[in-house]
Amino acid sequence: MAGGGFVRLPDGSVVVALSLAAPHAGSAPPDGRVRVLVRAPNRARALTRLRNLGLRAVYLRGNTEPPTPDEVTAVLHHPDGLLWRSLPHGRTESWHPIGSLLRPARSADRP
Repeated sequence: MAGGGFVRLPDGSVVVALSLAAPHAGSAPPDGRVRVLVRAPNRARALTRLRNLGLRAVYLRGNTEPPTPDEVTAVLHHPDGLLWRSLPHGRTESWHPIGSLLRPARSADRP
């Protein structure tokens, strides 16, 4: 993992931001890296949420790249509290629900 971090919110919950290799090549950006945001009651629960989705090798070591205020706002306004976008992101790229990252790419011969 390249970097990540967290920020504690006034209500005691945390927002964890991680830079990861994308799990599926078809849904990943060209360089294969994504920034994932997770809101949870604590850091351990945030990582457990990602592991339960199939991202098994997810660890948070240190706080080198905590979420920016814009990232915190994005995850707070999403009903699931799990978002991603490619790295490096373009100025116009919006956040995507985590489900779109975890779905395998459809091949051209499948309907």
